[in-house]
Amino acid sequence: MKKLLVALLCIISVAAKAQVTDTAKKKVLDTVKKDLLTAPDTVQHLHSKAWTFVPPAILIGYGVSSFYIHPVRRFDYYIHSTTTRQDADFSTKAESYFQFTPIIMVYGLDMIGVEGKNTFIDRTALLGLSGLFLGGSEEIVKHATHRLRPNGADYQSFPSGHTGIAFMGAEFLAQEYAAKSVWISVAGYTIAATTGVFRLYNRDHWFSDVVAGAGFGILSTKAAYLVYPYIRNKLTHGDEKARKKSSMVVPSYQDGAYGLTYAAEF
Repeated sequence: MKKLLVALLCIISVAAKAQVTDTAKKKVLDTVKKDLLTAPDTVQHLHSKAWTFVPPAILIGYGVSSFYIHPVRRFDYYIHSTTTRQDADFSTKAESYFQFTPIIMVYGLDMIGVEGKNTFIDRTALLGLSGLFLGGSEEIVKHATHRLRPNGADYQSFPSGHTGIAFMGAEFLAQEYAAKSVWISVAGYTIAATTGVFRLYNRDHWFSDVVAGAGFGILSTKAAYLVYPYIRNKLTHGDEKARKKSSMVVPSYQDGAYGLTYAAEF
């Protein structure tokens, strides 16, 4: 009897554990489903004001001007010679980690209970859209400009990709948490700027490459926050007619024969 009771307790314990696990899984799935199918009110108010697009546009414009304005290009040479003279043996891979730090901060803050502007699903979609804009634009510009790096490694110097990712992440962090504390935004942009400095001291980029990379990064995130609400609402809600349409399939029985009846309401 004692063995039987022990066996029963083991079975009940396993069943209870399975139920708890299933319940937890169901809650997670319900949360994901809610995030996917229910657009929060904030999704309508994500985009930046028009004037906030001016600073990243100026940064990109400065970088582009280095191809046409000699004093700007000479300043590139000056910065390069200065950094080389200060530390000719400088070498680090820290920027490979720094570039992703602002993005990690967004998810890290959320994990410790500091909620951002958007749900996990929405913010991840925004990050993906920002990366798509940044990667596409930088890839086109790099091949179009065909600029040689200071270290002579290749002809894909303009703009700086590492700096672009860092500033994309910094703007992503600012969009999600600037309302919580301005110092969070300051931390993100400081890390992004440090990434750019490392690229200069490693002689991977010219100064104008780094400046333009920052502009592309910021602009990509701002563009994502501008267009995402329209994409989100189109995918999750559809048009008014589609929302009002309903249909059902019900079983039927007539003259001794079973069947299914389809009914639709518009």
